[in-house]
Amino acid sequence: MKQHHLLFAAAVAGFTGCLTQPEPLKNLSLVWEDNFDGTAGQLPNPANWQFDLGTNWGNNELECYTDRPTNASLDGAGNLVITALQETYSGPARGDAAQPCVNSPYTSARLTTAGLHEQEKGRFEARIKIPTSTGIWPAFWMLGANLPSVGWPKAGEIDIMENFGRAPSRVQGALHGPGYSGPNAINRSYDLPVGDRFDAGFHTFAVEWSSDRINWFVDSTLYQSIKSNYPPGDWVFDHPFYLILNLAVGGGPPGPPNGTAFPQQMVVDWVRVYRQ
Repeated sequence: MKQHHLLFAAAVAGFTGCLTQPEPLKNLSLVWEDNFDGTAGQLPNPANWQFDLGTNWGNNELECYTDRPTNASLDGAGNLVITALQETYSGPARGDAAQPCVNSPYTSARLTTAGLHEQEKGRFEARIKIPTSTGIWPAFWMLGANLPSVGWPKAGEIDIMENFGRAPSRVQGALHGPGYSGPNAINRSYDLPVGDRFDAGFHTFAVEWSSDRINWFVDSTLYQSIKSNYPPGDWVFDHPFYLILNLAVGGGPPGPPNGTAFPQQMVVDWVRVYRQ
């Protein structure tokens, strides 16, 4: 049975009811969006996005993140395209704990709204077409804006969508905090119907975050709900977070990109943020 066909009840993390599923947020107002309009080859709007650079991002990932248009640029048709390439590359570092790249075997991009657009609670969503090949790891996620002062996982992490490329029909959402981070994160996967793949078209990935709960959606389906009294540790989702879009290569969860053809591309149609 596919997971998104299950009744919520005990199947939804932290939900204790028997027949009723959590209600979506109401009275939402759009406060920020990027539709990635512009000329093909243009970098995304610097008022909305900055680039993390370098390597050493954890998980034994293999890529070097750059700010080159070859790794992240508009396509002229209203999309942002993040491209992972197989190439030998050396370049600078910028971002928390990053290190310069020295002869890295792959390049890609990691874009964030840190210091530009940060918000506590609301709805955060993006319409994305993801690649699903062995060793490829596309993600749309959030980190606490207090990361530089308190570190991870105390700052908190909300993974809105991540895919481990070996599973083309599955994505997952996860929550990381003190006592439930890394391999012990709270997570749940969502499977498309048999025969469907996430790389075949665009899907909308979202979370709705309120004072006592975070809900995860793929398109219109709510598939995970975590209450503030559920995690086996501190609830640290009471401060602003920023968004991240990235396309990683290799690392523990997806494994090495053995036999994968490059380039690999993650195409983002739009990103929207709402406040209740």
